[in-house]
Amino acid sequence: MYQIKDYVNGKFIERNDLESVDVLNPATEEVIAQTYNGTKEYTEQAIQVAKDAQELWAETPAIERAQYLKKIANGIRERGEELTEIIIKEGGKTRDLASTEVFFTADYLDYMAEWARRYEGEIIQSDRKNEHILLYKKPLGVTSGILPWNFPFFLIARKMAPALVTGNTIVVKPSEETPINALIFTEILDTVDLPKGVFNLVNGSGEIVGDELARNKNIELVSITGSEGAGKKVMEAASSNVTKVNLELGGKAPAIVLEDADLDKAVQYIIDSRIINTGQVCNCAERAYVQNSIKDQFIEKLVDKMSNVNYGNTLESNYDMGPLINNKAQENVHNHVLQAVKNGGKLECGGEIPEGKGNFYPATVISNCSNNMDIIQEEVFGPVLPIVGFDTFDEAIDLANDSRFGLTSSIYSNDMKKVFKAIDKLEFGETYVNRENFEAMQGFHAGVKNSGIGGADGKHGLEEYLRTHIAYMNIE
Repeated sequence: MYQIKDYVNGKFIERNDLESVDVLNPATEEVIAQTYNGTKEYTEQAIQVAKDAQELWAETPAIERAQYLKKIANGIRERGEELTEIIIKEGGKTRDLASTEVFFTADYLDYMAEWARRYEGEIIQSDRKNEHILLYKKPLGVTSGILPWNFPFFLIARKMAPALVTGNTIVVKPSEETPINALIFTEILDTVDLPKGVFNLVNGSGEIVGDELARNKNIELVSITGSEGAGKKVMEAASSNVTKVNLELGGKAPAIVLEDADLDKAVQYIIDSRIINTGQVCNCAERAYVQNSIKDQFIEKLVDKMSNVNYGNTLESNYDMGPLINNKAQENVHNHVLQAVKNGGKLECGGEIPEGKGNFYPATVISNCSNNMDIIQEEVFGPVLPIVGFDTFDEAIDLANDSRFGLTSSIYSNDMKKVFKAIDKLEFGETYVNRENFEAMQGFHAGVKNSGIGGADGKHGLEEYLRTHIAYMNIE
């Protein structure tokens, strides 16, 4: 069993004075680690350590800062199999997805390290003779990262890599559900001689540790990946010091299938985008809008494949899906299904909690849905796909936009005029065309509406961790 530790000022710290909290394997419900809820005081200490280290770190040339990221990336690859096993035990991922997360994280660190020589300021034309206007890009200072449980290892890198390469320091809080992978990350980081205080990790609850990471006056940017509710709490706490926020919150991604689409490909891509990580991904396809002229054919093909999606303990076999993260998540998904059927939805497959241990739930399809149902409006975060029919292209766009969320969307069509019109009209941060929902590290993962503020990845994600300083220089 793992005993979770904090990592502050270059040292591992056991919090033996705090009451322990069990960490469970969601497939077996066995205790695999013990963590704790943390304290405000311990969090304050970590933030102060990061503040003390930031000035010297910012003075370090960016290319030298980048070398540490590359060393960490190499360390991750060396412990790749071990990390894959841990991610499966903690979160129930399939082996392929867990392995992808580990090695994608290493690649992401390398990618962000490459920006060391690329991010730049500007020289701006002046209206005055003998004046030079220089715009500098500078680090913010101390940043914080509040992590989710669904991609817990990758999200460490998504928040720390752009922060560190641009001269910021960071304090990270892993999810209480999945803290072991973060412990191994710090073990790897501890071997590369990163200056003390540049990266710090504090375990605990969102109510205690997360609140302080958002509220503390020494934090210049707080970044959270989590639920809509958690993001609102962070934003409220950050407002006390007018702290910059970076929020990646919930999604309710629509998948629009037009009558000219390649149905077989559309069905497979939508399934891939619905059952990945047992539906526990913010950019998952959460609702399908299918043109009525092909709806019956689409449902037949979809149900045939979804009925054959298997699930189980992914440590034991190569299942299509593992468990949901905990019992509460299982109950939430099932309640959404029951409510949808009660309100007129037709259960095509799945929809029952299996017997035995583990928080499993079968791939589920519900047809005959309407846009006012909770299963269409609320994030389900499980392998459940509700289907709504439509007649015209404009109707499909209106239905898709009828949501308070705006993270990702997708459309399946070979009519490029309609595809580009959809991209113009859809009120989402991302649109996937004739492919599965999965972003690229060089893109920009960002939502609109209640799906968040700011974004991550690529050039624009890097610049979230920079501020501008403009100088007007009169030289005569």
